Amino acid sequence: MSGNDVDDHGIQDIIEPGLRVLFCGINPGKSSAHTGYHFAHPGNRFWRVIWQAGFTESLLKPEQEHSLLDTGCGITMLVERPTVLAGEVKGTELREGGRQLVEKVHHYQPLALAVLGKEAYKKAFRQSRVEWGCQPLTIGDTEIWVLPNPSGLNRASLDKLVQSYRELDHALAVRGC
Repeated sequence: MSGNDVDDHGIQDIIEPGLRVLFCGINPGKSSAHTGYHFAHPGNRFWRVIWQAGFTESLLKPEQEHSLLDTGCGITMLVERPTVLAGEVKGTELREGGRQLVEKVHHYQPLALAVLGKEAYKKAFRQSRVEWGCQPLTIGDTEIWVLPNPSGLNRASLDKLVQSYRELDHALAVRGC
């Protein structure tokens, strides 16, 4: 990861072996690149959504991201290059990011990988038809889920986002899609 904007801004994976879920964003936005924290833009609803969905006991701030590990959650990204819009990420970057993500998941083996965005998942994993939720594809014993991106640019309501993420939390509690 050396020599790119992410390292220059200190954004790192929040990850360790045996997590309940590894949330995978598309790529850092400029706010995240500036602050060095995942999902740092004030309009991004990630922290509120995971709290309301039951993954955390309190509403965390981006600068508290390392405390996610205490909840069995982690964060990674498909592409390390920061952009203003996720649509600026090239398909080749997503495919390479998907390949690297598979290696990372094989190494850390979380119970679930939650890719935050249907189009990003399609491109990264070369899938043509994708529904929201649990996917038929797995990485070893890791289930793959596709959840709506919590970006403020996504028109999904907060309630809809929370409902989608809560389905993952419930499935992990009973362990299975």
